[in-house]
Amino acid sequence: MALADISRVEIEKAIEECDRLGRDAFLKSYGFRRARRYLLAHEGRHYDSKAIVGAAHGFLPGERPLAPDAKGFSGGAEHAARLLGRLGFEVVEESGASAPPHDELISRITHLKVNGSASRRALYKPIALLWAMGRALRGEPRLLPWSETEEALKGLLERHGARGERLRPDYPVASLHRDGIWEVRDCPRPVPTAHGDARLKRWFATHQPLGGLAEPVYERFRHSAVTRLAVLDELLGTFFEDLDPDPLLADVGLDDVESAEPHTPQDRAPEQWLITAAEYERGCRLVEEQESETHGRRVSRTTRSPVRSRAARYLVLSRSGGRCENPGCTGQPADVTDREHPILEVDHVVDLALGGRDHPSQMVALCPNCHAVKTRGRTREALRETLLKVAMERHAAGGTDGAAPPGPPL
Repeated sequence: MALADISRVEIEKAIEECDRLGRDAFLKSYGFRRARRYLLAHEGRHYDSKAIVGAAHGFLPGERPLAPDAKGFSGGAEHAARLLGRLGFEVVEESGASAPPHDELISRITHLKVNGSASRRALYKPIALLWAMGRALRGEPRLLPWSETEEALKGLLERHGARGERLRPDYPVASLHRDGIWEVRDCPRPVPTAHGDARLKRWFATHQPLGGLAEPVYERFRHSAVTRLAVLDELLGTFFEDLDPDPLLADVGLDDVESAEPHTPQDRAPEQWLITAAEYERGCRLVEEQESETHGRRVSRTTRSPVRSRAARYLVLSRSGGRCENPGCTGQPADVTDREHPILEVDHVVDLALGGRDHPSQMVALCPNCHAVKTRGRTREALRETLLKVAMERHAAGGTDGAAPPGPPL
């Protein structure tokens, strides 16, 4: 292998071949996958940096193309990307170049690595993520100039940094970027690690990058209430168990849980009310992963209350189609609140205090009257048996086939 011998001539030949074959055929012919991070930007087009360098090696006299697993050869900042930069090519770092699967993406967010002891995790990254989640929910621009990001996060860290956090927005941004969750653009690469101090701060102050959530993360937060609520549950349960997160949630625009529930009819047509089977299944996987860690756990505020999942509550409300899930309900299913939401309460058929699960398979959406009957009515035992059966059937149907049909526009 002679990476140092590759010149612009060989790189341009590889680019020409990629243009002729097309990206996918080019990658297949050399055995490469799409770039996960570094792309070669050339004449308005983007190319997979490692594949281009690997192919370019084959244009050297007497040499063969490099295989993806060639010893000492990578597409990272120290190999392919570095070589291209040395030859005068522009290399861009694109977090969304090859978006990971949904579950992997959410796992990155819900298993953040942070500084601090196990009992006092630093709040830099969760504060930054909650701020960005609120922006995505409101449809605000995904990317912002560094000056605006710095000002917003400094204010949040000053008001809500309860564990000695310094006013250093560069810490969480650099770390989230390394996690593949945050995109940083319009600046030299690579971004320094979050472990530095003066060097890291100076880098951001000098280069003033444009940045924000990686596009696939932003889109999940923007359009998937299940994902949004599952991440919110995880962040609050992991980082704020001994703190009151309400002031922070109000500050970032995530204090109103209903804002993340099924949209009002002005936002979506009646036939779109029911959650899709795929979204329901994906949401249940997130709930089950979290429930395996939180089942039976209590959270201490002024009282000790069971840990409850906002995502599970959303799934049940969506599954209900806006109607009480008691088959014998005689209430007023067409009536709604002033905000055009159905008058429904999510109930655990088997009480959490008695070992019930915080999971859609044991939860139902009930109108206030049916909820009261289930809680203290004479027929409550028989009704509970019926409701448990309904919950299990509708859950097994994937949140769609077993749900009540939507009524008139809510």
